[in-house]
Amino acid sequence: MTEDIPNFSYYRGAKQPHFVTQTERQAAEILDYHRVPWEYEPRTFILETDSDGNIVEAFTPDFYLPDLDLYLEVTQMKQSLVTAKNRKVRRLREKYPEIRIKLFYKHDFVQLAKKYDMSLPS
Repeated sequence: MTEDIPNFSYYRGAKQPHFVTQTERQAAEILDYHRVPWEYEPRTFILETDSDGNIVEAFTPDFYLPDLDLYLEVTQMKQSLVTAKNRKVRRLREKYPEIRIKLFYKHDFVQLAKKYDMSLPS
């Protein structure tokens, strides 16, 4: 995404966020609007290593809400196409049971967009 990034009041990261999708940006705007402190992709979780200790699979959730100790992963994809994300969230929960994470689907953002009169890309 190459558009200007607004100045977020509740962003708590060390460097300017560079969102990959419009959905991530809109999630950040919603969090900021509601004065929820947030970080963007602050931590990568190792999900699998090979016998030599090399990382085979990892997962970096989109947001971390420090006041709630909660990670958020957002997706604009159709729910039927998010199998890989669902699997990664499930693996993260299995490997790191102390980590709280929530996956937001396209329909969650459609509802938020309606509520806050935001447009979502197709």
